[in-house]
Amino acid sequence: MSDTATSTFLLGDRRVNRMGYGAMQLAGPGVFGPPRDPDAARAVLRAAVAGGVNHIDTSDFYGPHVTNRLIREALHPYRDDLTIVTKLGAVRGADASWIMTRTPDSLIQGVHDNLANLGLDVLDVVNLRVGGLHEPKEESIEEPFTVLAELQRKGLIRHLGLSNVTAAQVAQARAIAPVVCVQNYYNVAFRHDDALIDGLRQAGTAYVPFFPLGGFSPLQSSTLSEVAAGLGATPMQVALAWLLRRAPNILLIPGTSSLAHLEENLAAAFLVLPPEAAAILDGIAGAAGNVPDGAH
Repeated sequence: MSDTATSTFLLGDRRVNRMGYGAMQLAGPGVFGPPRDPDAARAVLRAAVAGGVNHIDTSDFYGPHVTNRLIREALHPYRDDLTIVTKLGAVRGADASWIMTRTPDSLIQGVHDNLANLGLDVLDVVNLRVGGLHEPKEESIEEPFTVLAELQRKGLIRHLGLSNVTAAQVAQARAIAPVVCVQNYYNVAFRHDDALIDGLRQAGTAYVPFFPLGGFSPLQSSTLSEVAAGLGATPMQVALAWLLRRAPNILLIPGTSSLAHLEENLAAAFLVLPPEAAAILDGIAGAAGNVPDGAH
């Protein structure tokens, strides 16, 4: 059994299993509207928790409101050890467009929407989603992060995090309030955040790689496929296992609306990567440097 199988990491004041679950795919096509089968979506959520997941990533702009309401319907009242992480920084247009907004009013409303739809009195972790639609960009985040820090002081948020940010923005946020996690685009082929991950590890801060729709380029890597075949695993399982091996502060939130795929993802925590396989995977870096396709 891999030593990552039962490994945990302290996310704020909660110790979570490193294999979590991302709820994004539970919404309808394009992360908009309800799922085709709400009962199946709720079943996936219950199976994730039953399978050991105690860290769920969501946002009220998935749907919008859809995934949070499904989480509440499936899991409320929540287990004491369940940590739900949400994010703010966007809203959805009536045409399913992603509208990036970090005004004080939109952030305050977003916090209250998340509380209501999740059925919570306080949010465990709120990530401020910044940057552009596809990738980070250098800009000041002082105003929006200060708004969230004030909501934290009022008792509506326990911990704060960041999503789609640069190292400079992490430093700027830390000058305002503690940052417990950073959620950026990263995988075995797209490794722009290597230095950031190592720095966060030294600070005891979680790093949560996300996989936007259509943006997980290693799945199209022949090298990854060959390694996976040799291990009797799927490419996604190997890619997830590589991330768990990469650094102990990496938390995973693979998403799916399929019970079968959920089981495959959870099994990746038990996949042992031999040193020679890990070395081959390390060499993929730089072979595919595409940016994410789709918001997160």
